[in-house]
Amino acid sequence: MAGELVAGVLLGPSVLGMVAPHVTGAVVNADGTPTTAISAVGTLAVVLLVGLAATELDGPFLRGNARKIGVISGVSFVIPLVAGIGLGLVLPARYVGDGTNTGDGTSTTEFAVLLGVAMSVSAIPVIARILGDLDLLRTRLGRLILSAGTLTDLAAWVALAAVSALATVGLRAWHLPLTLLAMIGSIAVALVARPVIGRLLTRLESGGHDAQSTAVMVITMVAGAAATDAMHLEAVLGALLAGIACGRRPERVVAPLRLVTTAVLAPVFLASAGLHVDLRALASPGVAGVAVGVIAVAVVAKLVGGYLGARLARLSRWESMAVGSGLNARGVVEIIIATTGLSLGIFSEETYMIVVVMAVVTSVMAGPMVAAAARRCRPDTGRSDLVGAESAQHGT
Repeated sequence: MAGELVAGVLLGPSVLGMVAPHVTGAVVNADGTPTTAISAVGTLAVVLLVGLAATELDGPFLRGNARKIGVISGVSFVIPLVAGIGLGLVLPARYVGDGTNTGDGTSTTEFAVLLGVAMSVSAIPVIARILGDLDLLRTRLGRLILSAGTLTDLAAWVALAAVSALATVGLRAWHLPLTLLAMIGSIAVALVARPVIGRLLTRLESGGHDAQSTAVMVITMVAGAAATDAMHLEAVLGALLAGIACGRRPERVVAPLRLVTTAVLAPVFLASAGLHVDLRALASPGVAGVAVGVIAVAVVAKLVGGYLGARLARLSRWESMAVGSGLNARGVVEIIIATTGLSLGIFSEETYMIVVVMAVVTSVMAGPMVAAAARRCRPDTGRSDLVGAESAQHGT
């Protein structure tokens, strides 16, 4: 992830824009936004990344550990959200966007809530990669982290959809009730469609039509994103719900789609996100100081939230530390929120840059922290029955 972002930064105003602006102009429009082609590829990457992450939800495991997952996801979401809102209310006005893309000025409340949402998310693709590298993905602890992170992101996407709707259509007339109704209706449709889509995909896979099953998954995710976008909700919410509707699929079906998404499409999106970053802003001591402060608050709040949530769910100290460390990875999910905030005019360029840097820093530090905590609670130490133990409910 860091490499693609760095490539985007190099192509943007920080480096190439100063040396050869005509070259930068080939990938960036005059207003600083990526060209239509790059934006289209990036949008598809986001839809598939979020949708594929949602398919990792394990229904039986969720039902068997509903209390633990609910407590962990709730506490790990609320504490960073409150910390981010509080921080957003006291930051100087220069960090609040001008709202030029929404038709109205941006209120401090919208800015603070969106900053809180950005601090609350966890990047499921990054978490899954970290857990896989550490051989924890199929353990009970790994699936607790992944499940809690997915539910946290569901809450974040709903909050993002609400903030986006308020920024674009405001509180006038019945807009807010209609927005809430649209979100509830979207979730209900996904739950109702889940068994129908699941049976269709299973039938295709049983008949050896893996390619057709993959195509149905892609169509479902794109359709879900388009539907929520048409309702003035965030497209990523529809993609997430579509992924939940598809459910967990055999690895042979998901692997080719995941490879294309992560190796081809996602790098384009990450590079396009880096195009917005102008590191020259960090030359200002004020901006640099705010960046350090915001990132520090985000890291501490998420670690505390994950740790306290896990302790309330009766996990051990080191298991709780592993949960907090894993959920602290924000990665591409936070970049999506930052990009949305910038496009809506809620975030200024400086805030966008700070949030993107936060995404990189937290994702890089999450792996070593999870590894260190997991080593302390391995089964051979007698300290954990969650690490290294397959769940009896695992159905794959």
